[in-house]
Formats: sequence, structure tokens, C-alpha cells
Amino acid sequence: MAERGIELKGSSFTLSVVHITDTDVARVKQQLAEKIAQAPEFFRAAPLVINIEKLAAAPDFIALAGALRELELVPVGVCGIKDDHTRSAVRAAGFAVMTAGKVPAQEPPASLLNQPGTKVHMGPVRSGQQIYAPSGSLVILGPVSNGAEVLADDSIHVYGQLRGRAVAGVKGNESARIYCQQLMAELVSVAGHYQLSDGLEGSNWEQAVSISLAGEQLKFDRL
Repeated sequence: MAERGIELKGSSFTLSVVHITDTDVARVKQQLAEKIAQAPEFFRAAPLVINIEKLAAAPDFIALAGALRELELVPVGVCGIKDDHTRSAVRAAGFAVMTAGKVPAQEPPASLLNQPGTKVHMGPVRSGQQIYAPSGSLVILGPVSNGAEVLADDSIHVYGQLRGRAVAGVKGNESARIYCQQLMAELVSVAGHYQLSDGLEGSNWEQAVSISLAGEQLKFDRL
């Protein structure tokens, strides 16, 4: 049931992305102004995402946000972020932290799909959904949204973005693992040992990883 006054739904919008290769905000502003002059009505109040993956150092994000607003653009977010310090600076400037592009599609091996007890879910797991694989592994052929939960007595394999909660080894199986193409989870847990998003936003964030249990700690390995 929707709360009075609001109804929260997922949706998609087209946003312009500008790839910057210069940390000098004044030069970036000038180049953007030249582009805007070619089609002023197209760019007026246009939402814009900044891609910084080609930069060796971070620009002054507060100055950059100000420059965009002076050009009558609407700064939305930054993608191509490589480290926690830059991520913090992006948020402090009022930008959203965003992910560029889509995760390349991959297919699970037939041996996994044919394992006894394996449960396969086709498509996205949406906010509010919970999918559980009792007595086996869970394979998700799609993304897991914020607010969604996937659970398995054995391992979890997410062929897409993992944004919600993933709980493997629900009944204490310490050999269970979590695999995902892009780690952006709210929580991950293996055999009762868990980690929240605040502790995940490091070098493995937005990466393809496997998560296992090593002693009393979760171990993250790149795929």
C-alpha cells in the first residue's frame, strides 16, 4: 500500500554525460560554454553527469558544481570514481555517486544450474521482494535492487548488480559464498557474519567479486 502523498517507484531517465580530461574547472567551464552556444535550448536546465575516469587527479568538485549551475546546467552526479577519498569529495559537493554503463552480460555454467537444490530466478529482484533457496544455491539472472533480499542455505550467484541484501549460508554453512558482477550491496552475510554498505565502499565497490568466510571475517576476491 502506498504511503499517503507519495508513491516510490523505480524508473529510467536519459542523462547527458560529459567526460572531462582536465582538472582545471575554468577550462572545463569554457569548453562547455562553447558547446552550449551551439545549441542553447537543448542544454538549458539540462541534467548532467560528469565522468572523471580519465583524470589522474580529482578536480575541485564544489567549484565544478558551481560552474555548471552558472551555465544553467543541473549537476546530478559523478561516475568513474576510483577511490574512497574522491567518493567522499563528490558527496560533499552535493553530487550523487553514479555508475557508468552496464555490467557486461554473463551466463552461469550449466554445471551450476544443474546442481541439486539450485533455485534459478530469471529477471530483476525488485525492492520489497525476498527470494530464498532452501537446501541449495540461488542463481539470480538479473540485478538485485535496493530494498530486495536474496537468501540461500548454500551460495548465491548474482549475474548483475547486487544492490540489496544477500544472505548466504542461512543455516550456518561456512563454505557458502556470494558471487556478483557488481557489488553495491546494502548488506552481505555468510553463515551469520555480515558487513553493511558503509564497510563495503572500498576497493571492491562496484566490482565483480566473490565473498567467502575466512575464520570470523568476510573475505573479498575479485572475479
